[in-house]
Amino acid sequence: MLRILFSPRVLVLHLLAIGALVACALLGRWQLGVFEDSGKPHAARDPAPVAVAALTQPGRHMTSDAVGRKVTASGVFDPSRQLLVAERDGGLWLLAPLDLGDGTSIPVVRGWVSGAADPAAAPGAVPGGTVTVTGRLQPSEATDSVRRGARQLPQGQVMTVSSAELVNLWRGVKLRDGFVIATAQTPASAVAVKPVSAPAPTEPGGLTWRNLAYAAQWWIFGLFAVFMWWHFVRDIVRGRTAERESEPEPATA
Repeated sequence: MLRILFSPRVLVLHLLAIGALVACALLGRWQLGVFEDSGKPHAARDPAPVAVAALTQPGRHMTSDAVGRKVTASGVFDPSRQLLVAERDGGLWLLAPLDLGDGTSIPVVRGWVSGAADPAAAPGAVPGGTVTVTGRLQPSEATDSVRRGARQLPQGQVMTVSSAELVNLWRGVKLRDGFVIATAQTPASAVAVKPVSAPAPTEPGGLTWRNLAYAAQWWIFGLFAVFMWWHFVRDIVRGRTAERESEPEPATA
């Protein structure tokens, strides 16, 4: 039996079967990976920056397609109204209203600081004069009354960037909905601040079931290759055995 299984002809069948099985397994895994990746969120179309006034209005909720859009805004910061947003990546966000000059303002996250004692967090570090901010528009956050009640914040700090809360803190300021996370500013601030990460918007992926079917197809091909290997080897073993049984026995003296 072993001589038959390790004969040159059968060894070729072994190698072909192993090669086919490995190839089908790898191709199936590749198609499965394509199927899994198709369901992951991917970068959405990222249009050129537009004026923030084109995407958000006072007293109106911004639309979902405006979330994450690149925007520009020109105006003047009010340093006396700067707030610190607590518990943001182990530090604080610098938040100030930017007066757009049309009677409305938009909250702008100017950057990140490690603590309230950072020189960049001082009201005097807020740039004066007209500035042009480029950033990404974000929707107003929900007010977290539970966390705010559980922790007494120092004066001048808030837990969320919420339009509903800011209109009460910044009385007399007509706010547009949402806020801007600044990624660049012209002219630059005299005291540098670390920019806050503002990733591009993503959109959900659609599962490509065709690739899952391809993966199953390759694995079925691999099983079929194993079946054919077993079938050919069995026939060879049976044939050799039958030949030996049909041979006449040597004559005895």
